[in-house]
Amino acid sequence: MFRDVEPLGTDPDLLMRAGSDGGICDAAAVLEQLQAGGDDATEAAGWPFFGQLVAHDITADRSPINGGVASDQLRNARAPMLNLEIVYSDGPIGSPYLFDVGDPAKFLLGPDGGDVPRNQQGVALIGDPRNDSHLFALSLHVALLHMHNHLVDLLRADGVLEAEVFDRARTALTWHYQWIVVHDFLPRLVGAPLVEQVLSEGGRWFAPRPEQAYIPLEFADAAFRYGHGQIRHTYRLVAGGPAVPLFPDLVGFGPLPADRRLDLAQIFDVPGRPPAQRAKRLDGRLAAGLIGLPQQLTGAVDVAAYRSLAVRDLLRGETTRLPSGEAIARLLDVAPLTARELGQTWPHGTPLWFYILKEAEHRGNGDRLGPVGGRIVTEVLIGLLRADPASYLSREPDWAPQLPATGSGFGLADLLAFGVHRDGPVHPA
Repeated sequence: MFRDVEPLGTDPDLLMRAGSDGGICDAAAVLEQLQAGGDDATEAAGWPFFGQLVAHDITADRSPINGGVASDQLRNARAPMLNLEIVYSDGPIGSPYLFDVGDPAKFLLGPDGGDVPRNQQGVALIGDPRNDSHLFALSLHVALLHMHNHLVDLLRADGVLEAEVFDRARTALTWHYQWIVVHDFLPRLVGAPLVEQVLSEGGRWFAPRPEQAYIPLEFADAAFRYGHGQIRHTYRLVAGGPAVPLFPDLVGFGPLPADRRLDLAQIFDVPGRPPAQRAKRLDGRLAAGLIGLPQQLTGAVDVAAYRSLAVRDLLRGETTRLPSGEAIARLLDVAPLTARELGQTWPHGTPLWFYILKEAEHRGNGDRLGPVGGRIVTEVLIGLLRADPASYLSREPDWAPQLPATGSGFGLADLLAFGVHRDGPVHPA
């Protein structure tokens, strides 16, 4: 994305110390100093998990954590499009195990509708196994399956020809999802003015031509990893329930018991329900459960520090030779963060991922991305939509959601509410 900016180059040992237990990225070191809710952000706790599904939809990098693969040899196992490939995979013909044999226009669900179907060993039959990695990603994935099935019912009730029902339902769900990314998710994350500017003027640094989209390394390996800093220390799954950490308590990759289901109104603000839990403020620190990831996620590692998601994020930026945050700030003609704001002295510049988190803390009040992170994320997501000939921005840029909205504009809460259907509750009362 910024091809002419020199890579930073930082001692990997310094990065591992910064991201390990007790390092500057470890929120546990300051947790006891906070009052209850002292690091709550403005937005609801579910938004970083929605962002994670977006990331899974457009990126899948299989390269090793410790590098060894040249940047120009990296391969994205996902199509760089917001097309819900994580849900639909190759459709009823190419991925028949995801669909109901008796009604292939609909997704197959678990026995009570609250889980994805699984094989006899408990492995998920799912469009992207990463969406089974923890309870929140899985719950959103299941919600999307219900929403598709509900759309199929509506289309049939409207008399749509059976041969067209699946494709029409897929397009409808995908376009509503894309709309939410542009008009609900991004404004919360970067601010509405930047979104409107990129929509009206186009991307200055990222504007691929149709069918020539790619995922910039600055996005995949730094800016869009912002959500790791928004993971709360603990979560309630239902009103009045116990608060537990994401990892290891809510790790996935197995059947979801009926008594372990998530009420999505606990992590998203749903009309008619009390306010949800809030996301953690962005401040450069990660919750303890992310500094020591469970082995189900990391696999066997030969270096203990590799269990830290912060270490992984910092090393990833180094192995893909990303520039410093300060270098990109100067290129964008914005004032770089000061040493006091960064709270850490880096020898030659600040790793881009850490810089974006600290920029959000000081230039976005801990609630949204600052000018560097916001510019990268906004230009890439809108640029990907514009490069996709099948997206609503390409085919019908003036299109608006057709599903009912409870407020002044359609948003994710409306899509979640729409998903509550007779084939199973998405968020039980």
